[in-house]
Amino acid sequence: MLDRRQGARDKVIYGGVAEVDGQDGSRDCVVRNISESGARIEFPNVVKLPKEKMSLTIARKGRSFLAKVVWWRDNFVGVAFSSEQPYDLPVSDIEERLRKSEKKKRQLQRRINELLGEG
Repeated sequence: MLDRRQGARDKVIYGGVAEVDGQDGSRDCVVRNISESGARIEFPNVVKLPKEKMSLTIARKGRSFLAKVVWWRDNFVGVAFSSEQPYDLPVSDIEERLRKSEKKKRQLQRRINELLGEG
């Protein structure tokens, strides 16, 4: 089988959401592999998607891609990312909050050790 991909794809398991305008809204999917130019996605059941634009949002990457369906087989779909600029998802502050929480935990643990005479 001839591989016509422009670049190598990384095998991944990312949760995603595919959105198609004018259809049933959004559908959950799993991204099985991804590259700079496209991805292979899996849906929970057989799906038919139009070849026009769709949006593929991958929260773990914090990105949303405009994509075009290149092939589909049962519940697997291959998409090529559009050259149009994708948009970034809002940045979560969870990492900063986690760092602050861990710092506070260390401070409290030191204080407990001082009070117990272990510090």
